[in-house]
Formats: sequence, C-alpha cells, structure tokens
Amino acid sequence: MPVDTNEFKAALRRGEQKIGLWLGLGEATTAELCAQAGFDWLLVDGEHGPNDLRSILDQLRVLAAFDPAVVVRPPSDDRALMKQYLDIGVRNFLVPMIESGAQASEVVRSVRYPPKGARGIGAALARASLYDTVSDYLSTASDEICVLVQVESRAGIAALDDILATEGVDGVFVGPSDLAADMGFPGQVDAAEVQETVIDALERIKASDKAAGILIGDAELTKKYQKMGIEFLAVGTDVGVFMTGLKALRRQF
Repeated sequence: MPVDTNEFKAALRRGEQKIGLWLGLGEATTAELCAQAGFDWLLVDGEHGPNDLRSILDQLRVLAAFDPAVVVRPPSDDRALMKQYLDIGVRNFLVPMIESGAQASEVVRSVRYPPKGARGIGAALARASLYDTVSDYLSTASDEICVLVQVESRAGIAALDDILATEGVDGVFVGPSDLAADMGFPGQVDAAEVQETVIDALERIKASDKAAGILIGDAELTKKYQKMGIEFLAVGTDVGVFMTGLKALRRQF
C-alpha cells in the first residue's frame, strides 16, 4: 500500500491558489479552532512559535481530522531535526533562510530516502508510516513530501535563479520582514525598495515551474499578491486574529 497522495503538493503543481493562516501560538486547541475557519492550509511555526517536537505532534494529530493541509516550518534546515519531523508525519515543509541552490538541494536530500537522499531509515517505528502499516512507505514517501523553501535575505534573492533551478523544490516563499531588515528597512516591509524586490522575486518564481508564496501583515499588499495569483498565500496569523478580536470586543464596551 503506497502513502496517500499529497493533495496540497499536487494543487501547487497545478498552479492553484491556496489561502493559508499562520499558527504561532503552539497550542493544539487553537489549531483545532483555526482548522474550522475554512482556510486551505495552516502553517505550524517551529521557527518563531513556541513549538517543540511534541507540540507539533499534538497539532498534527488534531488537524488530521480537518480539511486544511498542514505545513510545518522548522527552525532551520537541520537534517537531524527534519528527520524527526518527517517521522512524526510532517509532509509539507517550509524551510527558512535558504541562501543558495546548494543549500536548497541539501534540504531536498534531507526529505528523501537513499539513494536519492539522506533521510534516515526508521519510519517503521513512527506515525509517518502509521506505525509500519503502510507497506510501501519506503518506496513511495519521498515523492509525496512537499519542499517549500524560504528566501528572506539579499543573499537569497541573489541566489534565487539557482534555487529555482533546484530539482525537488516545489515552491519558494519570500519572507518580507527579514528581507526588509537585511536591506536596511527593519519593520518597513512596505518601503518602496523592499516591495520592488519582493514583487520582482515573486514574478520570477511565478515564471518558473515552482509555486510562489508569501505572508505579510498589510491587507492591501496581501490583496495585491492575491491578484498576482500567488499560489500559497498566507493572509494572517492566529496571534493577530486573536489580538484584533480582543481589542475590537473591548472597544465595544
């Protein structure tokens, strides 16, 4: 029995636009609430959210009962940590701070079994293979892992063509906040020079065979990216929605 088709990866390959929400609270209960709001995908943030392996596992288990695809952002491209994420069942990765084609290629190798990759053999003990009940897991798992890499520095932008040429990368996400800071505009993602770089990068990604992605807190910029047809577009965060709702409620009274 092969692993199930990764419908999120397949949709990105078809060029479909998927609207997502960032989960930064690190809690299974809030993830469960967000899963019922109608988003196409949810990102569990292990880079800036207070998540560890166990809390991510808890969220994966809760979210498995709902429709949104689950993307997980590890804190780095560390192969050993990604191996653990794979074994608990992560199939969609957004890997931060990618700055070269070679680095992107190593990320791809991390999620594939030998001889094409470097993933350790051990999923028979783990949730990924449903505890060794998916009989063809070793031979079919690699093809259903979705690799999204994050470009968020001047070095990453300079290497974008090499990253886009990397076999096995399914999409490239532009990180505007870190990019703005690296360009000398911390906290100013709407600065003209930053937006010029962001738009150029998104257009180059769109012109390739990879999917383009972004998250930004500005609603007007988000709508602009939506009209561009950005494939995996995050439109907010659980933290932001919760705080906005709390403040709106307080203002009423």
